[in-house]
Amino acid sequence: MVSRVIPVDPFDLVIFGGTGDLARRKILPGLYRRFCSGQMEDNSRIIGAARSEHSTEEFRQMVADAIAEFDPKSGTPEMRAEFLERLEYVQVDALGDAGWQDLAALMSPGRVRAFYFSVAPSLFGALAERLHTHGIADDQTRIVVEKPFGHDLASAKALNADLAAHFDESQIYRIDHYLGKETVQNLMAVRFGNMLFEPLWNAQYVDHIQITVAETVGVGGRGEYYDKSGAMRDMVQNHLMQLLCLIAMEPPAKFDHDAVRDEKLKVIRALEQVPLQDVVRGQYLAAGADEPGYLEHVENADSKTESFIAMKLRVSNWRWAGTPIYLRTGKRLKARSSEIAVVFKETPHSIFGADAGRHRNVLTIRLQPNEGMDLFVTIKEPGPGGMRLVDVPLDMTFAEALGPDAEDVPDAYERLIMDVIRGNQTLFMRGDEVEAAWAWADPLIASWEERGDKPVAYESGSTGPEEALALMHRDGRRWREIRA
Repeated sequence: MVSRVIPVDPFDLVIFGGTGDLARRKILPGLYRRFCSGQMEDNSRIIGAARSEHSTEEFRQMVADAIAEFDPKSGTPEMRAEFLERLEYVQVDALGDAGWQDLAALMSPGRVRAFYFSVAPSLFGALAERLHTHGIADDQTRIVVEKPFGHDLASAKALNADLAAHFDESQIYRIDHYLGKETVQNLMAVRFGNMLFEPLWNAQYVDHIQITVAETVGVGGRGEYYDKSGAMRDMVQNHLMQLLCLIAMEPPAKFDHDAVRDEKLKVIRALEQVPLQDVVRGQYLAAGADEPGYLEHVENADSKTESFIAMKLRVSNWRWAGTPIYLRTGKRLKARSSEIAVVFKETPHSIFGADAGRHRNVLTIRLQPNEGMDLFVTIKEPGPGGMRLVDVPLDMTFAEALGPDAEDVPDAYERLIMDVIRGNQTLFMRGDEVEAAWAWADPLIASWEERGDKPVAYESGSTGPEEALALMHRDGRRWREIRA
């Protein structure tokens, strides 16, 4: 199998917050990998912009250090030197006028201009305004905005209004890196490219769906931010919501950005409000002196913010009526794992008798680590002694199935940034989609804040609170094991 690399048109990409952590860890090393793959035209440029004072040479050295730290194996020394030559740096004041004319002078006419807002959301409006005030934005301009896109529905609407005052919706790219993962896109290919699954993808055949995003790390240095956010705002309202939409949506008329996003929006609007008895919230405990608990990390002994959340959702439409979808995400769990499991119903009648046991087909989609898919099917256990059944996986681990080409698959940020340059919004959230997600999340958050319940404690390195297990057990179901 040969991996195809299609170059993009020449572009100028400006990274506001170009000296920040996200730029160093993900954006700039990712762009370097796309350069090494031959996807950038020779005259494309990348411009770092931030309020700190640096020369272009100092910025290039910072990027060289970032590549050495986060992607030391890609390319050759010659490639690295050539990539660094494409970089420029401008000191810019997001809230003032300093540096904007210098930035305008670097823009090349007649090519795609993309501006990545890798900054706090409070600066989105100011940056959008100044790009127009100083004549930098044109009809080929695209802006990329990072989450959190709002703290609630009101703030999301305000952010949308700020951006809409200066840019058309077709120019705004709200990035969610989960949608750039290879397996997430393969989920659409599996659903809509194979006759095998789509006839079974409904409440008649699917017993339930589980979506798990487990992390082994705590909140660490993000304590102040996280304590104002929590797992619901930080993960469920965006990342897990997007995965749910791709699992549950109807087939779009075509693989087009608005057609796909129209179907995702319908799923969000079909979500029922979740009663509090179907929600479990938790906070991780300390694991010895060297691993503080959540309350110590956020330096707030009275915190009522959750580092873990599990819930049961229902989608009120013909396809999914009666089939629950269980979401689970948390910090300091036993393994780092992101997985979607579609659990099919048992056969209506077993011809093999009670001794054969109970068996179900399960399709699992692994997002991280070891991206791939498994389809568990029931077969006869080898050997004499009667008809004993066992469930075995039909395994498609990308690294094994695709061979060396799997190593060349771009990571999420690489793919999404190249989609921005191409003008493809399929894997980006639309403004009404973001607002619909907050409109669903806000009443649930308000209900537990009104009650004032404190999240239950759970052991670091566990699968979460016991109450989360009970959420499934009372329905006669079990969470899948969290494992790397």
